[in-house]
Amino acid sequence: MNTVKGVEILLVEDNMSDAELIIRALRKVNLANNLVHVRDGAEALDFIFGHGDHADRNSEMIPKVILLDIKMPRVDGIEVLRRLKDNARTKPIPVVIMTSSKEEQDVITSYQLGVNSFVVKPVDFTAFAKAVSELGMYWVLVNQPPLFNESGLATPSTP
Repeated sequence: MNTVKGVEILLVEDNMSDAELIIRALRKVNLANNLVHVRDGAEALDFIFGHGDHADRNSEMIPKVILLDIKMPRVDGIEVLRRLKDNARTKPIPVVIMTSSKEEQDVITSYQLGVNSFVVKPVDFTAFAKAVSELGMYWVLVNQPPLFNESGLATPSTP
């Protein structure tokens, strides 16, 4: 399994205003060129696993990070997270919940399922843009993901 050359960030966000703000903030730090935006959890799962409208996509190629909203139609973010972390091939993909939900149960459930970070979207645009830029910079440029073997499982690197 490899990181997708054309997709470093998968943005799963049903609110178009929030999606546009996130994309604008990432574009400002040159991280939006390799971004794919999907509008709900069902489309996210199709994209990640190469089903439905994304059946022609090589599902072995994975994003460096998934920015995931919780409250979405069809399949919510918690269910997307559950399916990602229940699959050996997709479990290592870093997932950052970005939501307006401040519900304690959402935080608890997300961490129990293996989320890498839980971020409540700031109401202030400037704070929101700064938070998104910092998240993008960290997960795309700083974080060191594991290497994967041909079966798609994380393996130690060989010298």
